[in-house]
Amino acid sequence: MKEYKVVVLGSGGVGKSALTVQFVSNQFLEKYDPTIEDFYRKEIDVDSCPSILEILDTAGTEQFASMRDLYIKNGQGFLLVYSITNHQTLQDLQPMRDQIVRLKGQTNVPIILVGNKRDIYDEREVTPEEGETLAEKWHAPFFETSAKTKFNVNEVFAEIVRRINVLNNELNRKSCCNII
Repeated sequence: MKEYKVVVLGSGGVGKSALTVQFVSNQFLEKYDPTIEDFYRKEIDVDSCPSILEILDTAGTEQFASMRDLYIKNGQGFLLVYSITNHQTLQDLQPMRDQIVRLKGQTNVPIILVGNKRDIYDEREVTPEEGETLAEKWHAPFFETSAKTKFNVNEVFAEIVRRINVLNNELNRKSCCNII
């Protein structure tokens, strides 16, 4: 069974923990308690392949940003999460994505852009088109999710596993040599 290291990044209060807990234990966290670092493991099937996800739910506050380098170096795939109810949280993701690319030393990194809190329509500040535009710029998939209603939650985690597999397959093909 393959193991995948997934890191969930984003500003404080965007719902990183709610998304992760909903995925891992099918519960919605109503109360917000700022995370420093939480680690979860879950076994899932992705395209009929059993997989174990090791999910690192990170702090969104700048106070713990220095720990981010370590998370990124150890991570294989990244969920970059913003709240559709707060435009600034979308803008905060570009430096995080730049940091991932810099630390990984390549632009082809498994990243998914996630607009969370889709269930709060009346407070929307970020249009789906803005998310799609940024995702296209990054060559990354884009999902809107709701940790509360579980909309697209499982799909996001399954897709990051697929993205990691695609990258690993590409790297394995490049490292193979032909003996003539």
